[in-house]
Amino acid sequence: MIETIGRLDRGNGTELAWARVEGASPTVVFLPGFRSDMAGDKATALAAFCAERGQAMLRFDYSGHGASSGDFLDGTIGAWAADALVAINALTTGKLILVGSSMGGWIALLTALARPDRVAALVGIAAAPDFTRRLMWESMAPSEQATLKRDGVLYIPSQYGDPTPITRALIEDGSNHLVLTGSIPIHCPVRLLHGQADPDVPWELALRIAEQVETPDARVILVKDGDHRLSRPADLALLRQTVAALLAQDGA
Repeated sequence: MIETIGRLDRGNGTELAWARVEGASPTVVFLPGFRSDMAGDKATALAAFCAERGQAMLRFDYSGHGASSGDFLDGTIGAWAADALVAINALTTGKLILVGSSMGGWIALLTALARPDRVAALVGIAAAPDFTRRLMWESMAPSEQATLKRDGVLYIPSQYGDPTPITRALIEDGSNHLVLTGSIPIHCPVRLLHGQADPDVPWELALRIAEQVETPDARVILVKDGDHRLSRPADLALLRQTVAALLAQDGA
């Protein structure tokens, strides 16, 4: 199968870059993480996996990310979740298997809640729902919170490159999209892969997600020496195995 690429006009002056493999249903949709994009190891490995087996697959960049247009500093959880719905509505048909990495796990949960009739299964990789509150705002020192309130943006050192800009709009909007506030009405199979050596998102969060989704078919798969990215060859093999098993299930 050949992967095609294109750009999708959001109708607001923003274009989303996408890559798609035509193939059998359900369509595997990869949702990248915060400041990540569809060119990462997990996304490309999953695209190759789907192409080899003739499986439909979509990957794309949120606005302000990767090859898409827009300013990252203008982005919020609500805006990026809306990007996901726009891309899915325009570029896919039928059932979906959502694969979300880090922030993408939060976007996957929001997408499953918005399109329950279309989502056949959900896979989280170091899924980080509600991270704007739990892992950002609540972990900031009072002086950092004051800077964010005053300046509208706070730059936090990152082990992955340039300092990470955190905007007040991101924090405030994130509070409108929290999912770990009670039972989560998601009833499809859920698989949560998480490294126990993840320095960014505690692996215990995967247990909480599994507990709060209403589906009885929720499984947490822990990788004892796995980091946040889970993009080593063995990690990518685990991802492929997880998605392959869901594709083999009746109803997927």
